[in-house]
Amino acid sequence: MKNKIQSVLFVCLGNICRSPMCESITAYLLKKNRLDNIKVDSMGTSMEEYGNPVHSGTKRALYEHGIPCIPHTATQIRKSDYDKYDLIIGLDQSNVRNLYRIFGGDKDNKVFLLMTFVSENRDVADPWWTGDFEKTFEDCYRGCSALVEYIKSRS
Repeated sequence: MKNKIQSVLFVCLGNICRSPMCESITAYLLKKNRLDNIKVDSMGTSMEEYGNPVHSGTKRALYEHGIPCIPHTATQIRKSDYDKYDLIIGLDQSNVRNLYRIFGGDKDNKVFLLMTFVSENRDVADPWWTGDFEKTFEDCYRGCSALVEYIKSRS
């Protein structure tokens, strides 16, 4: 991985809940830290939600915390996306495994599980199944805050 981080991609299953939540939070935090020149994006590993907008629960959680929701429609990640980003952040172990499969490995060591940035080797629960968008927001905010600190340390 390059020393300076210029782009970050968040990845979950459908790309309508967790990954756009992290994209919005990170874009917000980068702007607050005057690092809004860093590209932030999100994608999903499946086609289940392809073309759909951000889930209303995600929008509501972001709004309740004063964070703008990025304009977004769900897209699926492809092998060619590996070379477009400096960091690729999976929201759970299943998605990280899928990323390794899609990319054929991680030759540049740029695939990470989000919660490892707060020294926790665990998943961010999918609110599509749990219904708990607030808990997901808390995890995403903690992880993204630590990620932004990591990015700052490499700028």
